[in-house]
Amino acid sequence: MKVDRLTACIGAEVSGVSLGDASRDASLFEELKALLLKHRVLFFRDQDLTRAEHVAFARRFGDLEDHPVAGSDPEHPGLVRIYRSDEKNPYENNYHADGLWRPNPSMGAVLRCVECPEVGGDTIWVNMVEAYQRLPDDIKKHIDGLRAKNSIEHSFGAAMDPDERKKLAAQHPEVEHPVVRTHPETGEKVLFVGSFTTHFANYHTTDNVRCGLDKTPGASLLLNYLQSQASIPEYQVRFRWKPNSVAVWDNRSTQHYAVMDYWPAPRRMERAGIAGDIPY
Repeated sequence: MKVDRLTACIGAEVSGVSLGDASRDASLFEELKALLLKHRVLFFRDQDLTRAEHVAFARRFGDLEDHPVAGSDPEHPGLVRIYRSDEKNPYENNYHADGLWRPNPSMGAVLRCVECPEVGGDTIWVNMVEAYQRLPDDIKKHIDGLRAKNSIEHSFGAAMDPDERKKLAAQHPEVEHPVVRTHPETGEKVLFVGSFTTHFANYHTTDNVRCGLDKTPGASLLLNYLQSQASIPEYQVRFRWKPNSVAVWDNRSTQHYAVMDYWPAPRRMERAGIAGDIPY
């Protein structure tokens, strides 16, 4: 097995290993899991996986999760088919952590490319541990203890008719998470706001609000600033897809952005999302 770092901050390409084998070999899987905690996202080329192997490998990390909008492959629960051929602006083309709208956001995911355009359709991953570490000290102090609301309604739900949107919101009400979470395995601090984050839950205290201008505008400007940290190139790695390429990422310490620059060419991906813990 060979491991090549792709940037100084995040990402490594792993060669000389079969994820199909790792789905059956506990020792090999543990090696890859240790690499994932170190590099946050791992890339593999030429992985001719069956869907059963794809699901089996992902399930070694934990239980798999369905998606209320995308749905799963009927024969392989937890394997979401992300087939893009008729959308100019799908919801992946923003910086986000998967399932931030869940009480227990995704632990991670295993994403395999089935078909991709000749050029375009890259995905960007961001190291949100680095994003937190490099915040100014006064900002770190300001956001210590802050919590934020996250919602699926204002993203996926926004494109639905009102009744369907309300139904989705009732099934998945907004949830509250810490703005800075602690990684449960490494103990690292992670900046934990993204495109599913709508507002702070506990910003309007006497320490933060002196007058009306500090209230909603002040909170919104701070949230926008924190969300913008994901767009800093020094924290990122960008991956160009080929058929049978696979990415495995730690969703607790990263965000990602699927670049929508390939329409009307098709892009077909299959993702096994892994259920996570409740952030603290």
